Amino acid sequence: MTDTLPTAPKTEAVIMPKIATGRSLLGTAWLRIKRSKIALVSLGVVVAIILFALLAPVLTAIEGQDPFMTHTGPDMLDDFNTPGLPLPQFIYPSAQHWLGVEPGLGRDLFARLAYGAQVSLTIALLATLVSVVLGTILGAAAGFFGGKVDMVISRLIDLFLAFPHLLLVLSLTPILQSRLRGTALGQGSFVPIASLVIILGFFGWAYLARVVRGQVLSIREQEYIEAARSYGASKRTILFTQVIPNVSGVVLVYATMMIPTNISAEAALSFLGVGVKDPTPSWGQMLNAAQSGNWYLVDPWFLFVPGIALVITVLAFNLLGDAVRDALDPKASRS
Repeated sequence: MTDTLPTAPKTEAVIMPKIATGRSLLGTAWLRIKRSKIALVSLGVVVAIILFALLAPVLTAIEGQDPFMTHTGPDMLDDFNTPGLPLPQFIYPSAQHWLGVEPGLGRDLFARLAYGAQVSLTIALLATLVSVVLGTILGAAAGFFGGKVDMVISRLIDLFLAFPHLLLVLSLTPILQSRLRGTALGQGSFVPIASLVIILGFFGWAYLARVVRGQVLSIREQEYIEAARSYGASKRTILFTQVIPNVSGVVLVYATMMIPTNISAEAALSFLGVGVKDPTPSWGQMLNAAQSGNWYLVDPWFLFVPGIALVITVLAFNLLGDAVRDALDPKASRS
């Protein structure tokens, strides 16, 4: 009889349960955005436009053109039938000029469109930042502190919302530009850019402040706010560390919707002659140049290039704003 070695008893594999992990509000919103084809396409277009603006010096260097260089000779512009009109081979895109040249001065359209994107997006983004900062802080302060602070800020909001916005901007922009000329912001082409950022940003915060105030009125009674008070946190600390971060979703939605509004506002003001002025390129200034000399009648391509760029940009930002709104508030239904 042979001895056998004892064998270890068989043990069943223990399956450890998976630990559930929560997602942040922004993480959940990103998952919802990725499921929407429209949101992804609009996000891709927005990123492409931003890269187009940032890479303007590189793209124009590859093309070999400059946004300020004029070509007024008879080798490019007509001197007889329609003086100033580009010759047929220069009106539309070509290897030398990727989008053709503009009438009158013969400047390269692609270069001016690229640098114009820098100016238009810079004004829109900075003006939105000013509005978001003012609207968030003032709205949160009104809702959190209440009392006389709420009364003063609420009346100020009502006052700003009661003003005819377009007429006010049209009348104040030239005044502000003249005031800025003697300051550090009043150097060359920075005057209209700085004035538009200040005007659009300063008069665009009121609606966001009202929305944030309404959100904070409900947040300030939550248990975690009471817990922070019981631990001895100051009102300022609670406001900036507990209250404002919890209205970030509303602020983000407002910001994405405000950017295309400011892009359109800059284009409208430059088109009306109180915004960015020649030779500084912007999409609104290009539209103004197309209609000021009635060039759109003989060269509609000159009007089409900045016009279609403006439409695509505003549409992409609006669709992205709708997607962000629905992602952060899935119960909201589109009207």
